[in-house]
Amino acid sequence: MGVLEQPAAPASTAPYRRIAAELRARIASGEIGPGEKVPSVRRIAQEWGVATATAAKVLSVLREEGVVRAVPGVGTVVAAPCGGSGPGEGPCAERNGRPPRAAGALRKLTPERIVRTAIALADTHGAAALSMRALAAELGVPTMALYRHVPGKDDLVTRMADAAFGECGPPGDAPGDWRGRLYAAARHQWAVYRRHPWLARVMVSVPRPQLPACATGLMERAMAQAQGPGPGLEAGAVVRIGATVAGYVRGVAVNLEDGAAARRARGGTDADLDAMFEFGLARLLDGLSVYVEQRRGCS
Repeated sequence: MGVLEQPAAPASTAPYRRIAAELRARIASGEIGPGEKVPSVRRIAQEWGVATATAAKVLSVLREEGVVRAVPGVGTVVAAPCGGSGPGEGPCAERNGRPPRAAGALRKLTPERIVRTAIALADTHGAAALSMRALAAELGVPTMALYRHVPGKDDLVTRMADAAFGECGPPGDAPGDWRGRLYAAARHQWAVYRRHPWLARVMVSVPRPQLPACATGLMERAMAQAQGPGPGLEAGAVVRIGATVAGYVRGVAVNLEDGAAARRARGGTDADLDAMFEFGLARLLDGLSVYVEQRRGCS
């Protein structure tokens, strides 16, 4: 019996295996053909009413079976059958857990390639799908090969955050006053989280999460105006203000990934979250303006 000919899962089976069986049957019947996209993690979560972690396990099972494969920037697609699209693709792509072309893939493996692929995987399937095992499968290398380049997942997440924030240059045409510059820096960070909805959540999932150095630099440059000319703020206050605003942006951004489905279910849109972000940021800056003036008055 082939991978696609397995019997339907009984009702007592774990939800992710039951959903995997249903998708496997749709693929076997030709409803979803080779190269066509299968439902994403978010779509599975919505259609079957399960958590995103459960939905991610569905695709992980199908990938391990060779039924589907992830294509960066596209999504998860049905893999070609053995011999369908050339060597190294489809259900025959792995033997004994060792991908073909592993030697070539290992030679091409670099920290930069690992990070780029991890970002593409998270962009396509969400934070729940990001694991060292899934990443290794996407790269076509044994899982342990990744640890020669990155110490572990926490380090990988830190590198992903640095790379994500480094994709966009600093905000241009920022106002000359400290408040305007801080607002522009906050909006810049919000745009990065918008581009990568998984980013805020994985950043707070690691021990002692820190803002990437490039994002910290944006905040420090934004607050430089508050330090002069004339009576200014002490360095400690500047750091605390920057950290407070950055923490606010990240705190709202944590809702971007899972919150999208809930907002659509109740008839809301992502624009609602944008409006909430803008409102909260303006009120936060109002309070900080009072604080800055008070501190300057004490100088």
